[in-house]
Amino acid sequence: MVAEITFQQLERTINPTHDIKLFAGRSNMKLAQEIADYLGTSIGPMVVKNFADGEIYVQVKESVRGDDVFIIQPLCNPVNENLMELLIIIDAFKRASAKTITAVIPYYGYARQDRKTSGREAITAKLVADLLTTAGAGRVLAMDLHTGQIQGFFNILVDHIFATPILTNYIKSLNINPDDMVAVSPDTGGVQRTRHFAKSIGCPLAIIDKRRDKHNEAIASHVIGDVKDKICIMFDDMIDTAGTICEASKLLKKEGAKDIYVCAVHPVFSSPAIERLASAPIKECIVTNTIPLDMSKMPPNIKQLSVAPLLGTAIARIHDDESVSSLFGFEKEMQIQ
Repeated sequence: MVAEITFQQLERTINPTHDIKLFAGRSNMKLAQEIADYLGTSIGPMVVKNFADGEIYVQVKESVRGDDVFIIQPLCNPVNENLMELLIIIDAFKRASAKTITAVIPYYGYARQDRKTSGREAITAKLVADLLTTAGAGRVLAMDLHTGQIQGFFNILVDHIFATPILTNYIKSLNINPDDMVAVSPDTGGVQRTRHFAKSIGCPLAIIDKRRDKHNEAIASHVIGDVKDKICIMFDDMIDTAGTICEASKLLKKEGAKDIYVCAVHPVFSSPAIERLASAPIKECIVTNTIPLDMSKMPPNIKQLSVAPLLGTAIARIHDDESVSSLFGFEKEMQIQ
């Protein structure tokens, strides 16, 4: 069961000159429906199917001329299929004369290749940004990009929102004394993200010193900071194979940590992530539903929270030409149900 953290419903008036139209690709229909329910609307009719050779066919089944169109499609596994599907959907709406086209991408695939770390490498985060722009998107709404610099890869508007308030409020709901807690960054790259998390909780910060010899393989060597007899809260933007998180949790236990919680926005969960998380010394792994999970197949220490209210509020604010950055002050308006 997906736990929900909801915003207080906002009173607003839809701009009468053009309607908000919500559509979704096939990568996460459950999240799209939750967003539609939150906004009090429905997902627009659209045919998306594959030909026998795998080519994707899209047809919009209602008029969108002059409308604000929002297309919900995380670029999760199978990433190539979902990316191509999103591009074709955007093209269909461009040719249907939509007033604006916003690609709502809860999980931005190909984000980790955001710079050249050695010679002759592709920068796929920039390539995907160019593809979305060329297809006809006029704006992108993304959640917890792997690095903030990806916003600069776009020549169109980008609204970058964070699931940190949702994760933070869940941790607060556990009623753990902040003096007994420490926020842990699983690597040096996530220090800024974890520092913000620690400030929200009101606890100190620790860092795992990690080295990576090859892709999807990490080795945690030692802990910078005091974790002995503490409840450790690790925070990261995503969990892929869970190698980093599980190695870090074992190291924290070795250093005397009392309990370990993991918070991550995007549950990529490539094999063998689920098996690793099930056997790791992690009391609870809290993730969001930016990527769909079959919770019946998840181990009992995995909990999923919904980001639908956050994305729904952002969509409403974009449509109404209101501030999206004000969402970052919404912690007090969120309640766990």
